[in-house]
Amino acid sequence: MAAAGSRDATSIEVGDRSVRISHPDRVYFPASGTTKLDLARYYLAVGDGIVRALRERPCMLHRFPDGLDGGKVHQKRVPRGAPDWLHTVRVHFPRYNRDADELCVTELADVIWAVQMSTVEFHPWNSRRADVEKPDEWRIDLDPMPDCTWERVLRVAGVVREVLGELGAVGWPKTSGGHGLHVYVRIAPDHGFTDVRRAALAFAREVERRAPGDATTTWWRKDRDPAALFVDYNQNARDHTMAAAYSVRGVPDGRVSAPLRWDEVNDAVPADFTLATMPDRFARLGDLHAGIDDAVYDIATLLEWADRDERDGAETPPEPD
Repeated sequence: MAAAGSRDATSIEVGDRSVRISHPDRVYFPASGTTKLDLARYYLAVGDGIVRALRERPCMLHRFPDGLDGGKVHQKRVPRGAPDWLHTVRVHFPRYNRDADELCVTELADVIWAVQMSTVEFHPWNSRRADVEKPDEWRIDLDPMPDCTWERVLRVAGVVREVLGELGAVGWPKTSGGHGLHVYVRIAPDHGFTDVRRAALAFAREVERRAPGDATTTWWRKDRDPAALFVDYNQNARDHTMAAAYSVRGVPDGRVSAPLRWDEVNDAVPADFTLATMPDRFARLGDLHAGIDDAVYDIATLLEWADRDERDGAETPPEPD
């Protein structure tokens, strides 16, 4: 994967593709001086991991055309003039009665093309193009409220691991790239978004029961304890996306959503995983989520839990906007 060119443009060879990077010296992260070309090189360094995280999923692009200081653009549609080798998938948005052809990564060159389009963050759906209405990924988002400590996040993560173990499900943890943790579970694509969200809510309620002083599933943000950890089941609703594993986040220190081993979680410091540090970690450890597609869980038990909770009077909150 070589780069060659002038200060105005550089061509990067990615497999058998040549991807042009315009304005490679444009600074995207002012605090570190990280440039557009540096960002492309980062994604090359973690190529197997970012492609596995995005493969064949509709993907929202978070673009920063003028770097972090210039504001963020959320882009669903691949623009006209994209390379003919780029894959897309059409998704429908009932709220607006509109369709969008979203990027559907199948190879690393797709990722580097997105960087050329000023993409910093990649936010994929939890379903794939074979059937975008049937998720194959259950996402557990441990989302700290403003006064929640990292120690509390870690305690709840331990409960999440405990419950997953009892269910016979394999969870794949990662930092969010912000202040929380994500745990992904591969599931069979046999259910729609409504059922997957119900299953995720049932799981979240079980975590809350076991960690009542730490975790909450309270629907309205204004009603939550500001020191609590919200187990956000809503990330499994249709068209809700989270930063992919290995995605850079648009924050000044260039933080990355970093896959972890479970035995690393309690010692993990999110700020340690950045554009600067992840390439070496990836070179040493490889993709820590490499086995995720081989550990598929059936959510039938969680749906039984959801039925039980509803019989006992628990309400299913409305779908988020």
